[in-house]
Amino acid sequence: MWLSVPKPDKPKILVVNDDANSLFALTSLLDQWAEQESYEVIAARSGEEALRQVLMHDFAVILLDVNMPGMDGFETAEAIHQRERSANVPIIFITAFVADELDRLKAYQKGAADFLFTPVIPQILHAKITVFVALAMKNEELKRQARQLSQRTTDLVSSNKRLLQEIEERKVAERQNHAKDEFLAMLGHELRNPLSAISSAASLLGLPAVTPDAAVRAKKIIQRQSQHLGRIVDDLLDLSRAMSGKILLNRAPVDVAALFGNCLETYRSTGRTADYDLHVQLDSGWVDGDVTRLEQIFSNLLDNALKYTPPGGVIDVMLELEDDEVVLTVHDTGVGIAPELLPHVFDVFVQGTSTLDRAQGGLGIGLSLVRRLAELHGGSVEADSAGPGEGSTFLIRLPRTERITESNQPMMNTIEQSKPNVLLIEDNDDGREMMAMMLSCYGYEVRHAADGLQGLAVAQEYHPGVALVDIGLPGIDGYEVARRLRADPDTQNIRLIALTGYGLAEDQRRVLEAGFDMHLVKPVDIDSLMKAIASLTQGAAEPAVATAKP
Repeated sequence: MWLSVPKPDKPKILVVNDDANSLFALTSLLDQWAEQESYEVIAARSGEEALRQVLMHDFAVILLDVNMPGMDGFETAEAIHQRERSANVPIIFITAFVADELDRLKAYQKGAADFLFTPVIPQILHAKITVFVALAMKNEELKRQARQLSQRTTDLVSSNKRLLQEIEERKVAERQNHAKDEFLAMLGHELRNPLSAISSAASLLGLPAVTPDAAVRAKKIIQRQSQHLGRIVDDLLDLSRAMSGKILLNRAPVDVAALFGNCLETYRSTGRTADYDLHVQLDSGWVDGDVTRLEQIFSNLLDNALKYTPPGGVIDVMLELEDDEVVLTVHDTGVGIAPELLPHVFDVFVQGTSTLDRAQGGLGIGLSLVRRLAELHGGSVEADSAGPGEGSTFLIRLPRTERITESNQPMMNTIEQSKPNVLLIEDNDDGREMMAMMLSCYGYEVRHAADGLQGLAVAQEYHPGVALVDIGLPGIDGYEVARRLRADPDTQNIRLIALTGYGLAEDQRRVLEAGFDMHLVKPVDIDSLMKAIASLTQGAAEPAVATAKP
């Protein structure tokens, strides 16, 4: 469908004359050619009325009588040309006498474009009017084209901006996709290495000629690599929780100097810092924070320094107080950070240049997690480096809180108590068998069930002291198992521990609302499980959420 373009207004001619007869004669004469030349005629009988018409319309030309009572032609012309919009309107003065040179000069000074003397000769009037109307139409056409050109320019500029923005967004998306592809490749590598070691160790244990020493080493390899896999899964889950805002902080007053000092002692005792010149200065400072997450912040920064600093390098760890903040600085003399990478070191999936041997390892998500955890604590993180080979500095700022004086807590009763019998409800056959065997090795009497309904039946018959219940069970899930056990007077006092692969705040809430006493996240190492059972059976324990990290 064609869109109709509105026709431009016809050029207008203003005729100003105080004499009614003269005004009628001029307008009638002009009307004869109005249709042919495509213009419109407007009349005014005084200078004041002429000014009102100029305020309402744009004119191609004004025919102005010189001799008018009140405001004469010269005064009217001066007033018209003082207005910005009508400053360039051509004015043709009409006079009944032949003007001398002084009158002509005065007229031109007031903005006159020409003179006509009465009686007006029609042919001359027609010729002059035709020129000015044509000029007006041409000027209007030029203005229209200029507006179109300006609009076209604006559209092109806007289109260019959108195009540049789309190009930049495409580049960012391509970089992100490339980073994700590299991350998936790294994840595959990081998962296959421990899985390969576990598979080889398990095969070795099945060989008939395996020596006791080799079996012990194989078992240690399986345990160590299983813990490594658990840490990889924990990092991925923590990053997912951090990005979705679902990390739940268990805040309490913490002396970060003591906390970080304990972490450093663990690194020293395991020999991880033996090949480095480690300088430590920790000033006591308290924050309102989550102990586990603060340890993650410090461990990730220290791991990063150890990973990218060759043996023999220097690592400086400093904790100091600045105004209302506790400031942690970790500086190393390692490989440094390239200028183009520095602004992105805290982005997800970003990691320095890696090689095929992957000697440094890691998934490149540690620093992203550091930033998010620092922000959740109301703090911030900064990175600085002079470039490749110049080392790196990472700085964490956390809000200070008042020092808390802790009262001496009574020592836990460590007298050996009789072990409760245990019910294990788990649908994974291998997992159920191995956990039952481990519990038996620690002196617990264990019964087990493969689904929720079978577990309820065993609980009625067996009356265990503790039940370990997987959440994702066939038939009825672990939540329903807990609700039914709590609703039955014969089983309502069983201490319930939930076993699940989900550790978000929502999962923890659902577990406790269903009636569980504790929540353990798989994989659960045997030491954490023993502590959990002991905490529930040695005295009255409050419902709790346990973070079963290796």
